Amino acid sequence: MTPHFGIIIIGDEILSGKRADKHLPKVIELLAARGLQLGYADYVGDDPERITATLARAFAAARASGDVVFSCGGIGATPDDHTRQCAAKALGADLMLHPEAERLIRERMQDIAREQGVPYEPDRHDNIHRLNMGVFPVGAEIIPNPYNKIPGFSYFVGPRTVGQEDSETKQGPRNGLRPAAGAVAPPGGSDPHAVGERGGLHFLPGFPVMAWPMIEWVLDTHYVGLHQKLAYSEKSVIVMGSMEAALTPLMLDIEARHSGVKVFSLPSVDHPDYGRHIELGVKGTPEAVNAAYPALLAGLHTFNAKLGPELVR
Repeated sequence: MTPHFGIIIIGDEILSGKRADKHLPKVIELLAARGLQLGYADYVGDDPERITATLARAFAAARASGDVVFSCGGIGATPDDHTRQCAAKALGADLMLHPEAERLIRERMQDIAREQGVPYEPDRHDNIHRLNMGVFPVGAEIIPNPYNKIPGFSYFVGPRTVGQEDSETKQGPRNGLRPAAGAVAPPGGSDPHAVGERGGLHFLPGFPVMAWPMIEWVLDTHYVGLHQKLAYSEKSVIVMGSMEAALTPLMLDIEARHSGVKVFSLPSVDHPDYGRHIELGVKGTPEAVNAAYPALLAGLHTFNAKLGPELVR
């Protein structure tokens, strides 16, 4: 079983063009730095039914394959923030004020009061309303927010991946599909297998300054055992003067003879340096790519194809 990494980006402002999405390229970068690759991405507006359906699909993938999915946006407490409620609906779970989230939110409110030089009034209406940002599906675990302390949350549902067996041997099995209510994820630097590297969804604010370090924390706290183990590489070559249809039998043959790789073909008709050409290559684990790429080059030579530069990613 190989888990995939996914991202869900939520917000009308992205789909309307009012704001440009920055999460997708950054998550690709953060994963690549750890030898990982993004498998899929979804964009959805502030429509509760669509958000619920999208999250339900993601939870199903986490259960079935141990997928790890980041959801960015919509976890605030304004009328157009629906993600927390939709996550609970997709899970069939109740919502509750997470005790650690409440503590952190109240701490943040006290910080603001001190900064403004006014007394902290915990029972003031707006302060009570802010606590809604800590209302998560029962069984959620918090994600620390280094920017303003208002946490995100994780919900683990997937099967065991790397390290789960050792963790359960030491600690005993976790209770069912979900962690115990109120459980707090281990701090950075602690045993990364304390949660067991289990698939699930990780819910973050839409603000990059908050979301990106929180994503890094999740990757380096809960999934460090996957770093480099799902390592990915690409090798390709520029092929000039050939048509994709003519090269298709070679592509199919390479995939048939070399498990663990995918052959890709990226045609271009107006490249400033190469003109009309095809970038033809293989991608997958480094070991599989290193075995398949020479076979691809050898096959191209039988076509007497004119080859340009070779590319490695």
